[in-house]
Order: sequence, then structure tokens, then C-alpha cells
Amino acid sequence: MTATTPSVLFVCVRNSGKSQMAAALMRRDAAGSVRVRSAGTDPGTALNPLSIQVLGEVGADTTDEYPKPIDAAVAAQAEVIVVLGREARVDPPSGVRVQVWDTDEPSDRGIDGIERMRIIRDDIAGRVSALLTELSTPVH
Repeated sequence: MTATTPSVLFVCVRNSGKSQMAAALMRRDAAGSVRVRSAGTDPGTALNPLSIQVLGEVGADTTDEYPKPIDAAVAAQAEVIVVLGREARVDPPSGVRVQVWDTDEPSDRGIDGIERMRIIRDDIAGRVSALLTELSTPVH
């Protein structure tokens, strides 16, 4: 990675589920072409086991990851901060663009457990793919 490598910071409240899922999927898909970080506005204590399980099903790794707070220096270096869900609020550094992904919430439809996590993973994976395409497209 170089100074011109795009950088993304994925944020949710706990940094134990959705933001970790987005980061793991981006790391898998970008294969080193994007600097990927994740954080929480109120970090939890451990990653969600179901999130880890459904990521493993698609070859996305969370090894060495843990819930962490937003680091101001990391946020300032990001090309884009992606906020996942409706609850997290981020005050971005000057010049850093923010995207809010209002992700699918299957529990609103009575879908829980592993099925819920797979639906969330697939929703996030589609968004990650679109963001990766955007970050990989040269600006003219």
C-alpha cells in the first residue's frame, strides 16, 4: 500500500458485528488494494460469534480483529467513513466523506439467528462491492 492507496473506515456502534463484517468483506475483495479499518462509537467487548461464522462461510477473515473505538488519526486518513446502521453517529474530520448504509435488518421481519446474519452479510457484501468499484475507478 502507498500514500495513494484508498482508505476506508467502517463504523457501527459496537464494532462487533456490521462494521467488522464490512471490513472483513472489503479486505477479502480488495486483496490489499484498499486500506481497511473498522471502529465503534461505543465498542463492545468481543466480536459477534454469528458474524464470525457467516463471514467464514464466504472466506472473509476476522483473525486479530476486536472491537475498538474510533481513532482520530485513522479517521483523518480515511478517504471515506462508512457508517453502518441507523444508531451510530460520526463527526467526520474535515475533508473526509461519509456514507451511511441503512443496512437490512431482518429482525424487523421476525428473522433471527444465523439466517439473520446471512442476510445482513449479503446486504453488506453488495454494498462493499459497489464501494470497491467506486474506489478502484480512476477519476478523470
